[in-house]
This record gives sequence, C-alpha cells and structure tokens, in this order.
Amino acid sequence: MAPTTVSLKLLVDTTSERVLFAEAGKDFVDFLFNILSLPVGTVISVLPKQEMVGCLEKLYESLENLSDTYMQPKANKDTLLKPILSNYDANVPRLLPNIQSSTTTSLYRCGNSYNNRECGIYVASDSKSICPSCNGIMSQIVTVVNPPTMQASSCDEGGYVKGVITYMIMDDLVVKPMSTISCITFLSKFNIKDVGVLEEKVIDIGADEGVKLLKASFQSDTVLTDVFLGKKAGQSDASSSTAVLTISI
Repeated sequence: MAPTTVSLKLLVDTTSERVLFAEAGKDFVDFLFNILSLPVGTVISVLPKQEMVGCLEKLYESLENLSDTYMQPKANKDTLLKPILSNYDANVPRLLPNIQSSTTTSLYRCGNSYNNRECGIYVASDSKSICPSCNGIMSQIVTVVNPPTMQASSCDEGGYVKGVITYMIMDDLVVKPMSTISCITFLSKFNIKDVGVLEEKVIDIGADEGVKLLKASFQSDTVLTDVFLGKKAGQSDASSSTAVLTISI
C-alpha cells in the first residue's frame, strides 16, 4: 500500500535562509515525477481556489457552472472536471487529495455482434455508444485478454525510480542521484565557506505539504524554500526536527 507521509531531509543555509538541497528517497521522487502525469483538471481541483493564479480557475468554474443544456448529449463534464487517472501508480505516495484512479477500463460492443459480423469489429469505452453498423446500443461488456505477464522481479518496487539510491532534490526541483562529490561541488557552487551556517532539517510531508509543493511548482523556482521555510500569517509549519550538520571537506 502506498504511504500517506514521507520524510525529506533539507540542508538549509541559515545565513541566507534558503534550502540548498534536499536528500530524498524513492517515495518523494516518485511523488514529484508523478505530478507530470496529472491532467490540468486534476491539478485545478486539488489546489485551493483562493490560491490559484491565472485564469484556469475561471475556465474550470465556467465548465462547472455550465448547464447540461449546452453540452453534447454524450459529453460528460466530469471527464474534464474530475478526470480518472488510469496510470496513477499504486505505489506512489498519496500526498495529494481528491485524485481518482482506475486500473481497469471497460470496453463494450454491440449486442448484435453474434448475428452481424460488421457489428463485431467495433468496440467502445462508453456503454451508451451507438454501433456504426446497426445503430444499436453498444452495451455488451467485452472480455479483454492480455498477454501473459512476466513474473515480477524481486527488485521491482513499483513507482518510477529505484529505491536503493538516495536522491538530491534542488530548490528548483531538479532531481539527480546523490553522491559525496556532488554535495561538495554544490556547496562550492554556492560559495559555502563555513559549514557551521548549515543546518539539517527533517520534514514529515503529508497531504497539506503535498498540495503546497504542487502549487509552488507552478509559481516559483525556489519551491523547497518557499514551502518549508516561508513563514506566512495563518500558515503552520510542517512537523520537523533540526540538527546542526557537520561536513568534513
């Protein structure tokens, strides 16, 4: 079962009050990469409307408030407002609310398929579809036969990336494998001379933080700093523990 919380270790420059990078495992990286698979309608439905920027919220509300009188008979508004994700991996952490997923898709054919060969060549994903051959309702469920599946490898953990590696997440969400050399290079890049100004902060990320990360990823190139160090009135911090980090170079 996919976790509902994950931990993230931040390396903070206390002088400039910014997150230099984060140390993350497979779960958090899978969550970030899975954002790329979300339909626009899902993103809008997840984000608080009062915090939306741009005009997509207005477009969403326009469709939401549009009377069915103006919709095509076969059109379903929920396919745009509340899209069901067929590729939402079961092992990706559930850090976003209101996401509907489906692992199966039903197919239908015309009930006259046994009597009319031409009817049998058509299939539909909607049980209300009309058969092009006889104009009958395509409501008969089709049994989908998939090829034999290969036995899952013991190293197949699901999700997107491998779990034996620790990943480095930059403030702008650039993801790369973590190594001692990459850490030292990165500290040199930001001209960090005194490691005493660095602080390690461990964050527990749940649904609230997941939504904030999604929102910030559309608005900022300092996502981790904005979400985990940004102090705004009325906002509570993520639960965390801090410790001074010692690095030997």
